[in-house]
Amino acid sequence: MTALLYILDLSGVAVFAITGTLAVRHKKLDLFGVVVVAVVTAIGGGTLRDVLLGRTPVFWVKDAAYLVVAGSAAVVTVVFVRFINFPRRALLIADALGLGLFTVLGADIALDAGVHPAIAAAMGVMSGTAGGVIRDLLANEIPLILRKEIYAIASLCGAVVYIVLLQLSVGTQPAALAGAAITFVLRVAAIRWRWSFPVF
Repeated sequence: MTALLYILDLSGVAVFAITGTLAVRHKKLDLFGVVVVAVVTAIGGGTLRDVLLGRTPVFWVKDAAYLVVAGSAAVVTVVFVRFINFPRRALLIADALGLGLFTVLGADIALDAGVHPAIAAAMGVMSGTAGGVIRDLLANEIPLILRKEIYAIASLCGAVVYIVLLQLSVGTQPAALAGAAITFVLRVAAIRWRWSFPVF
């Protein structure tokens, strides 16, 4: 993993920890409970990815910086929400950013593990979405991935863009930024204009 990807990975951890904190803001949890939800949200997708790829010990066991960043982001968010009223859309935008970052990182790690590009794309989607699913279940909410607005498809598009650009010999850094940006823009557009597939 390049230095940029490592920074993006830690950034994704921080962002998803923030979303975990915001998701349980009105659930009457104590600080410990909030931090637990935030950390599980931040590392859940990557942990599942590492287990499925046989990458053990998992990333946060090998590098405690992930836990430190997640916990710190949660505590800072708890302090800030006492003074700033974050609307629900702030949670959705932060989630979209985390989705983009984790999608690219998940795909990159899967490619490094030597899997087929299609599997790498799936791992990117899993990395990007699983933490949010865990967060929403812990917050007793319908997971965003199960709602009608485009979510997993945005992640898949970002993963595919990243992988295709690598196949075209585009550098890792511009490919990563492009993949994350595609995911973020598609997800934000889906939120803004309510893009969705037909529901049953």
